[in-house]
Amino acid sequence: MQGNIKVFMLMAALTALVMALGWMLGGSGGALIALLIAGGMNFFSYWNSDKMVLRQQGAVELSPTQGGDLYALTADLARRAELPMPKLYLLPTEQPNAFATGRNPENAAVAVTQGLMRALSRDELAGVIAHELAHIKHRDTLTMTVTATMAGAIAMMGNMMLFTGGREGRGGALGGILAMILAPVAAMMVQMAISRAREYEADATGAAICGKPRALASALQRIAVAAGRTVNLPAEKNPAAASMFIINPLHALRADKLFSTHPPTEERIARLMALEERTAAPTAPSRIPRSGGARTPWGRG
Repeated sequence: MQGNIKVFMLMAALTALVMALGWMLGGSGGALIALLIAGGMNFFSYWNSDKMVLRQQGAVELSPTQGGDLYALTADLARRAELPMPKLYLLPTEQPNAFATGRNPENAAVAVTQGLMRALSRDELAGVIAHELAHIKHRDTLTMTVTATMAGAIAMMGNMMLFTGGREGRGGALGGILAMILAPVAAMMVQMAISRAREYEADATGAAICGKPRALASALQRIAVAAGRTVNLPAEKNPAAASMFIINPLHALRADKLFSTHPPTEERIARLMALEERTAAPTAPSRIPRSGGARTPWGRG
């Protein structure tokens, strides 16, 4: 609930930014036009985003036969989450990672990399898939489409301010330049903050779906370490999709945290371990394995 309130407040901030720029441009007319154009672009991408992203990442759809145990595991977790079985895809990269896409639960897809299958144990893999199913359950693709619409409108109006400087002295030339530079940056920061909030929610719901918060925490740690060592070429070529992955797939992981689409992995792990302590038996171990383990059909144990 707290996360949903935060997302609502951030989206309200985007709306206020649109209204402010519209006022500087001389009323609601300019804001309305920008919203309609940006909304049309994002409406198209909303209906086709799953196909676009999956194609960009080189994803290959898996049938129940091809998916084998992975397909059966995903189907079981989808039943637990009370969701339709999503389409399942394999990404041809050795970087352990995963993402979910689709406009609603009835038209959803979960994609995992080859590296993820090799790096994680079965429980850890279940935690990752449950996290992605949580995004589908929360309809996060809809939330991010709406915020992208607002951010797009803000960027367009910011550029318009450069040429108009506002009407009737609203801001003047200097105000137009500042709006052009600062408004899109502010919109991007709010958009990223919303994405980070959704990751925390998906972690908590994913842990509830798989029933093992500690396994998801362990998976996040393994993926984060491997992501810094392995280049994901499809993701590097299409960085706009980075926010969809469970861990930032881009190799430049030391970028300014202010502009990160993902919360700090350490904080995500800490929250999951706190959840584990509240739900697990007193004798359950709380340590996350740092490395290695015996090889299993799912990767490392």
